[in-house]
Parts: sequence; C-alpha cells; structure tokens
Amino acid sequence: MEPLMLIVVLTLSLLLFIALEKLINKLLGVEKKKISTTSGKNIDRRGRIILAVIFLCTLPFVITKGINSNKWYWIVYLILLLGFQAILEWKHLNSKQYVSTLIFLILGVMLIFFIAYLI
Repeated sequence: MEPLMLIVVLTLSLLLFIALEKLINKLLGVEKKKISTTSGKNIDRRGRIILAVIFLCTLPFVITKGINSNKWYWIVYLILLLGFQAILEWKHLNSKQYVSTLIFLILGVMLIFFIAYLI
C-alpha cells in the first residue's frame, strides 16, 4: 500500500471515529466527563505513564520484527490503554461512558486488522 493511501485511510478513519463518538454518546445519553475531575485522577495519570513507558521501551524490539508482530503489538497496546480507561470510567464516573470506550476498543481493533489486511 502506498504511503499516501495509508494516510488517507487513517485520516478518514479518524474523522469517522470522531463522528461515531458523538453519535454513540448521544444514543447512550452520555455526557462526556473526565476522570481527572474525580478521585481516580492519580490512578489514571500513573497508569497512563506506566503504559507509555512500557510501550516506548518495547517499541524498538517490535519494529525489527515483521508486520504481523507490529499488528499484534498495536492491538495489545490499544486493548491495555482503552481497557484501563474503561475500567476507570466504570469505577469513578457515574455514567455509561465506559460502554462508549469499549465500543471504540472493538472498533479500533477492527481498524488495525483492516489496515494490516490492506498492507
């Protein structure tokens, strides 16, 4: 796949995800809240930092592997990041915002499989 085509697919996917987020939140009746305004602020911050450090430390090892390893690396990272976010939303926010996050987790994994299929 050409780099330009990949950029177009990623840009369109991003725009679609933004529109879907607004639609899903409207259908679920969810008012977007941030975890940083609750008691889970420190847990959220520390968890994201730990995940980012692990991600950045393992990235050089995965880049040298094949496409299949890269695909699974991004899928695992997405599951960890959005799964962590959904758990914190479920525990600290009194809304169904975690359902929206789980829907985007599934859509994100499907998008990674689709892009890997195109490559």
